[in-house]
Amino acid sequence: MGVDWTKLPPELLESISENLKLYSDYLSFRAVCRGWRSSTPKTPSHLPPQLPWLMLPPSQSYQSHRAFYDLSTNKLRFLSLPESSNPNKRHCGSSHGWLVVLDETPSILLLNPLSRAKLHLPSLSSFPNVHSFNYSHVGKEYSLRSPSGDLYTRNLRQMRDSIKKIVLSVNPSKELRFVAIAILNQTGELVYCKNGDDSWRFIPGAQSYSEDVIYCEGLFYAVDKHGGIAICDVHDDSPKVSIVQTRTQLDGDMQYLINSGDELLLITRHLDLEFSFEPHQSYLVYRTKRFEVSRLVWSGPHWERVKSLYDKMVFIGENSSLSLSASDFTGCMGNCIYFTDDYSESNYDGSLGEHDIGIYKLWDGSIEPLPCYPRNSFFRMGWPTPLWVTPTPC
Repeated sequence: MGVDWTKLPPELLESISENLKLYSDYLSFRAVCRGWRSSTPKTPSHLPPQLPWLMLPPSQSYQSHRAFYDLSTNKLRFLSLPESSNPNKRHCGSSHGWLVVLDETPSILLLNPLSRAKLHLPSLSSFPNVHSFNYSHVGKEYSLRSPSGDLYTRNLRQMRDSIKKIVLSVNPSKELRFVAIAILNQTGELVYCKNGDDSWRFIPGAQSYSEDVIYCEGLFYAVDKHGGIAICDVHDDSPKVSIVQTRTQLDGDMQYLINSGDELLLITRHLDLEFSFEPHQSYLVYRTKRFEVSRLVWSGPHWERVKSLYDKMVFIGENSSLSLSASDFTGCMGNCIYFTDDYSESNYDGSLGEHDIGIYKLWDGSIEPLPCYPRNSFFRMGWPTPLWVTPTPC
């Protein structure tokens, strides 16, 4: 006589569910039957760091939903996200599972796509370089002050697009005393706020360290074009910044910082220009040529080239950069860089242009397309660019 799996004791089902490590497995477990669902919480709190999903651009077929590509299952998952599907909306980062959503208003929204939790950061009009803001000044709503003291104006969209990336210190669901740092596109300045603040503040001494920012063990680390590091302590009202001048000055088009175990890694991205041809027209697009990996040797200090990441894989782009072990997940490769394009809106003119996205293999320098998007094809994904988002159910 067969076992009736729907009649398993609730305490056994709970014990089994607590041993599941992947959120996708947890979802499948709860989908078996009503009894299994009722015996397990909808929101698991025991899960370790998860493999990020790739949030794809909005689709005409699912206007209020966004598709997320799950590497481990090679499947698409659709989540209701009307807050980020409007064409006037723009994301400028994902951090600890939360999306940062900007609009053609001063609002800055933090949104967890899984839990649907929402928080607002201080508005764009509270940035320290904003002299004044007025909706009635159409096309010149913002008056800003340059580092030299001159005043200039920006419209709603220009101000929305002036933020390169926003990075959070921790998951706001688990720690309300979080800090956010924003990288300003035009000036390369860093501004920060603490949860509950009414406005943003400059981090003096960190200007030009605007390639990437990560948070590690109580401090923010920011990097400049050549691999110089600014360590920012923003716990007190007066930020403290110490500069790490590395002997090795790196070249390249973009830099990304990665906290990998007990090491600070730097991913250097090299871009190339390519011609792309469409019927009746051609245009130039940037394309990733290669990556280089270095680790920071604190004695010196200097950057040392790394030939292999071994079991590690890194995820870079508009997201907060992330390192994970490939052996913890199915469908993934170690010693690889999973990348998306976060450098140029000029690559996309409406539906034209290809996304610069793929898997870079360090052992031979080749680039493999992600299964959800064949590289160098005429398949178009539209704007905005895809974004890595770590599924964080709580």
